[in-house]
Amino acid sequence: MKRINKYISIIALAFTLSTVVAPTVAIAQCPMCRMSAESNLKSGGTDGKGLNQGILYMLATPYLVIGAIGYVWWRNRKREEEME
Repeated sequence: MKRINKYISIIALAFTLSTVVAPTVAIAQCPMCRMSAESNLKSGGTDGKGLNQGILYMLATPYLVIGAIGYVWWRNRKREEEME
């Protein structure tokens, strides 16, 4: 049972790191934000690129928090097993 939990933890950590380290380009905007960003880019501005980067930043934050909590849990569990 301990081996299965270990493998599941490693797979979950690898999945989390793969989504954080290699994010895909996402253009996820509401229609009004998209029109505003496109008109800004057409007129020579760079606000649209910043908007997309902000969306990706907000998307990555929960993965980083859950990954950090999982790592701390795994490290503490490993210490407890060594003490037994």
